[in-house]
Amino acid sequence: MVVSYSVKILLIEDNLASARLLQEFLMQAQLQEFTLVHVKRLGEALEELSKCNYDVILLDLTLPDSQGLSSLPPLIGQAPSVPIVVLTNTNDEKLAIEAVRQGAQDYLVKRQVNVDVLVRSLRYAIERKQVLESLRTVNETLQIRVEERTAELVKAKEINQFKSEFVSMLSHDIRNPLNTILLAAGLLETHDERLTKEKKLNHLELIRSAIKNMAQLLDEVSLIGRADSGKLLCDLISLDLEAFCRQIVNEVQLTANQKHLALVFGSFGQLSEGLWDESLLRHILVNLLSNAIKYSLPGGMVRFELIGQDKAVIFRVQDWGIGIPEENQKRLFEPFHRADNVGSIPGTGLGLAIAKKCVEAHGGTIVVNSQVTVGTTFTVTLPLLQV
Repeated sequence: MVVSYSVKILLIEDNLASARLLQEFLMQAQLQEFTLVHVKRLGEALEELSKCNYDVILLDLTLPDSQGLSSLPPLIGQAPSVPIVVLTNTNDEKLAIEAVRQGAQDYLVKRQVNVDVLVRSLRYAIERKQVLESLRTVNETLQIRVEERTAELVKAKEINQFKSEFVSMLSHDIRNPLNTILLAAGLLETHDERLTKEKKLNHLELIRSAIKNMAQLLDEVSLIGRADSGKLLCDLISLDLEAFCRQIVNEVQLTANQKHLALVFGSFGQLSEGLWDESLLRHILVNLLSNAIKYSLPGGMVRFELIGQDKAVIFRVQDWGIGIPEENQKRLFEPFHRADNVGSIPGTGLGLAIAKKCVEAHGGTIVVNSQVTVGTTFTVTLPLLQV
């Protein structure tokens, strides 16, 4: 039975006499603000709630398909924002109070119900539920804001710590070549007359080398800074990738020869002419190959592969050197981060960070597969941009 007014009430009551009495009370209220939909079973109520929105539920705690408090969880689960007023017999008052504790907004003892009591209970239940829902929404919003603010503070702390570490490491890495320059310049100044021409040339070469190292370090830091500020842009030109890779191999060959390493280059697949940033691509390949040579054992081998695919190009650099501990691999591409097992092998910890920034500028990916004492493989995949 349905009576059309504005506030929608779902009555779950298997006793037709009780249902008619409640309907009559609502009619007597003469406020013209209720719509009453009556169902006899919990299952019917759940189906009704899945189809329509209701403002309040009147629930009898004794139903053919549900007894006592077992009716509450499915109703609250189906319509958590709809207030529930339970209907109970005189001797079930303790059960009704427990229902309120478990989520119902109010309870009514059937024999004590009249028009005023019923209307007041329904209105208060709706108002309380609305207040609770508003508080819940406010609490959720505050919780989200607290979590966001906490995350911001943690991020700010991490950034400040990183800046501090960055400055400390940069100062340390610049101090070494500066000390070399000061030492060599001091020797030239104080012992100029006693130094042979060969010794003077050696000291000057040390100064030039130190200056070159400092300039390279500052260039690398500048590149990372541009990348972090979104200013690392690709200047795309047409390149013959195979010829370019062979040129890079020739550039690092001398370093490989000094460690008696076999540097093997191979080109596979169909290599279409594409568009690349020559400078960024050089940073990627030189850093990966230099690291592979640096961390390889003397007399070993470094393999460099160029693989052409339909829509991408793969660069793979593999060594059989010291490998990277698993616990260090997560931070491998962070500036100044170096693995725990590098020992006295020199390095700034910027090479891989730069390589990753350059890869990302091309819209590509870089992954590492490494095991201590077994070796390391870096795989760079860059999308192929046709000429």
